[in-house]
Amino acid sequence: MVRSSDSLESQLLTLPPADRARLAELLLASLDTDLDAGPATAIEDAWREEATIRLQELQAGTVSGIPAWQVFEAATRRLAP
Repeated sequence: MVRSSDSLESQLLTLPPADRARLAELLLASLDTDLDAGPATAIEDAWREEATIRLQELQAGTVSGIPAWQVFEAATRRLAP
């Protein structure tokens, strides 16, 4: 049995990369379930609603999109020294 988090950490870091990656995914997924009722969920819901509205506007033709290459080109020009 592991007696401290430092000891556990040391042991886990000796695992093969694939096992560490799987463990990391499991740990991250467990955080998502901890946050299901928190502010992160409210933010995700708000963004989902915004995305739905924007898609409806595009489909209705009330707005027009900008091709990604134009957006990236403009951003590159703005960030250039």
